[in-house]
Amino acid sequence: MKRKISVGDIDSVHLYGRKDVNLRLIQDTFEATVTARGGEISIVGDDDEVREIETVLSELANLVRRGRTVRREDVEYAIGMVRSDRAEELSRFYAGGTRLAGLKKPVEPKTVGQKKYVETMQAHDIVVSIGPAGTGKTYLAVAMAVAALRLKEVERIVLVRPAVEAGESLGYLPGDYHEKIAPYLRPLYDALRDMMDPEKVRRLTEIGTIEVIPLAYMRGRTLNDAFVILDEAQNSTISQMKMFLTRLGFNSRAVVTGDITQIDLANSDMSGLVKIQEILDDIRGIEFVYLNESDVVRHRLVREIIKAFERYAEVREARAQEDD
Repeated sequence: MKRKISVGDIDSVHLYGRKDVNLRLIQDTFEATVTARGGEISIVGDDDEVREIETVLSELANLVRRGRTVRREDVEYAIGMVRSDRAEELSRFYAGGTRLAGLKKPVEPKTVGQKKYVETMQAHDIVVSIGPAGTGKTYLAVAMAVAALRLKEVERIVLVRPAVEAGESLGYLPGDYHEKIAPYLRPLYDALRDMMDPEKVRRLTEIGTIEVIPLAYMRGRTLNDAFVILDEAQNSTISQMKMFLTRLGFNSRAVVTGDITQIDLANSDMSGLVKIQEILDDIRGIEFVYLNESDVVRHRLVREIIKAFERYAEVREARAQEDD
């Protein structure tokens, strides 16, 4: 089977990649032959593969028409979606962008799961996002918080993390408690500085418009007109989770993020993030969003690492059941 796709209406380098790296990735993934000359792409091979490649390239061309430059991860994601019979879902995702405005640089979801996450945060006052590393849980939550502050939907941002030692001891570190805890809060500052000018982050932090604090410092507070994020929530206990969620005041929103496969508590069964899935499941206004390896937007090997650990966990669980 042979098909030709015309993309003469776009700058081909944004689709093909530098030195045609995106086309080579498609060629290496499929057995069909993919060649391009100017604004025309020829595909020759097995019927099913040709149709899949045609769908992938057509959707990526539409992405370029929306003003995006196609990157390697976009190609890999499109291939994965099409091969999983989710082409229609991919098409709807690319057709309806959810770009967050009011930031230092535009931020938009990179996957179907991330888009659902953003839309859920826009529609609900409390959102719980659970998924592996690299799925944008924290980054998108911080982007939403900054956008809400810029649009004057809230008056302040409060970013919170539990201080769990993850197998290491804080005691040996130099400095007072604030200096010891700073490394745990650094990822939140990094996300903020990606959304706002660093000087503005410093100024807003000084006047209290932005707070980045350990979870223990939340006790006894009531937060009105705030966008509050609890990051790494898998390392909060059940009582800490209750304490955090009950801090929410009038005109406030909360996002809870975490990865239940990376619990650093001495007793993982006491993770508040694990337990609230059951405790809060039937409360209207609280929504749970689950991301997975297909939503990872880091290096492609991160997805493979996550899959490998999942397989390892499944094997261990199966063996444990057999031993019982």
